[in-house]
Amino acid sequence: MPRASGVLVHPTSFPGRHGIGDIGDAAFRFIDWLVIAGQRFWQVLPLNPIGAGNSPYASPSAFAANPLLISLDWLAGDGLLTPADVDEHPPFSSHEVDFAAVAAFKNDRLRRAFAAFSAGHSPDRHAAFDAFAERHAHWLADYALFEALKDEHGGRSWTTWEPGLAHREPAALDQARAELADDIRFHQWVQFQVRRQWDELHRYANERDVRIIGDLPIFVAHDSADVWAHQDLFRLDPEGDSLVVAGVPPDAFTDQGQLWGNPMYDWSANRRTGYAWWIDRVRATLEMVDLVRIDHFRGFLAAWGVPADSHTAATGRWVRGPGEEIFDAMRSALGALPFIVEDLGLITPDVVKLRVDLGLPGMKVLQFAFDTGPDNAYLPHNYERDCVVYPATHDNQTTIGWFQTRSEWERHNVQRYLGRDGSDIAWDFIRLALASVADLAVLPLQDIMRLGDEARMNTPGRAEGNWTWRYQAHQLHQGLGAGLGDLTATYGRRSPLDRSVGVSPFDYTSPDSAYRMAESDAS
Repeated sequence: MPRASGVLVHPTSFPGRHGIGDIGDAAFRFIDWLVIAGQRFWQVLPLNPIGAGNSPYASPSAFAANPLLISLDWLAGDGLLTPADVDEHPPFSSHEVDFAAVAAFKNDRLRRAFAAFSAGHSPDRHAAFDAFAERHAHWLADYALFEALKDEHGGRSWTTWEPGLAHREPAALDQARAELADDIRFHQWVQFQVRRQWDELHRYANERDVRIIGDLPIFVAHDSADVWAHQDLFRLDPEGDSLVVAGVPPDAFTDQGQLWGNPMYDWSANRRTGYAWWIDRVRATLEMVDLVRIDHFRGFLAAWGVPADSHTAATGRWVRGPGEEIFDAMRSALGALPFIVEDLGLITPDVVKLRVDLGLPGMKVLQFAFDTGPDNAYLPHNYERDCVVYPATHDNQTTIGWFQTRSEWERHNVQRYLGRDGSDIAWDFIRLALASVADLAVLPLQDIMRLGDEARMNTPGRAEGNWTWRYQAHQLHQGLGAGLGDLTATYGRRSPLDRSVGVSPFDYTSPDSAYRMAESDAS
């Protein structure tokens, strides 16, 4: 990677009038802001449909995109919705997502738009839709049938369906396809629309030298099209229930470990296919993004497997994964692998060796750097270049919230290392990340905006209340971008002669001053 920097924010956090961020005007304005701020990367969370707890990490599909990201205004522009369809909506919150209310509203509007499409509106898109459905049939056919069957069964898990459907008997599937043909086509069309809109945003970003970093969770949800359609690739009993589920072993923070509940892979079965499902999954992800963060990388070497009937993760054991073999198969099929690996947590020397042997950059998180001494691996003076540094990730507190909850000893450790009093800790950490030797620095938008824990995205272990944060349109202003752009140029992560934000080494305004002046102007 070049020496560069980027911003971490999920598109659901964008502003907009329909209760959730989408691929509308705010998304394109965000790309423009990244250009002003000199940022060459935009990192998102998984773009898949959300699952349990509204989490994008518990998706019903590892291939599909999130329908809630569809811009209804865009559909109105296509003539598939009326002005009243988009103008008349519930009084949604502008600062957090009510997923249930948003889903009910958007699904209704998507059904209306599909009815208009089926009646012949937007005729120039019909051939493109048919071509999309054919090109993606290897996953879309099963996904659309799965979603139609979920609709038919009131959202119940596939293991509770009639045995013929749960076990995918050909006659039962053929009958379902015939009876649910219109609903199947609806779910295919929804995927066509979200991908069409996202592809346009992706192109717009790339044309402005912004690359998108996606996120690929290693595990998938049990109640997903993937497990239902590929039951032989997972460790399931004859009824389709999990035999072993994924988790995290007990550690200093929890004596019971973490019980995630995702089904474990049958790696022997995956190996016999040449890891075909994995190759298809990575290929599909790379159609939507430019780089991919591999979540829980250590699971490819060994993952913590827990008997499915256990109530805690403490009864688990390490289960060997495929190691380098699966990456060799991916590289053989796909070429160079533009991966960043999440190598946080309990990392053993063999995991480090695998990452190094594969030549993939790992992650450093500044919030993990100050609870020990100067040999802490997350302190910037211990970095090598081939890494990606974050002040915090989506799973952490915001940096302001984190600093406020540290012990006096740890706060003193931070202050001593920075040579600062911590009164502007969010931008102190941004400066520290940008100044480091790490090839790439990725900055949470909440820290750029100097927000506290009210803007936290996710609290691991908490089942509800996550993923809801949204920013206000006025918070993403040019002054903030100009300040960040100048600091980015200072540490060699953009051209110092780039005058796109009106600053250069010969026309210097400090990031703090630029930000404060813009805040004053905005108020």
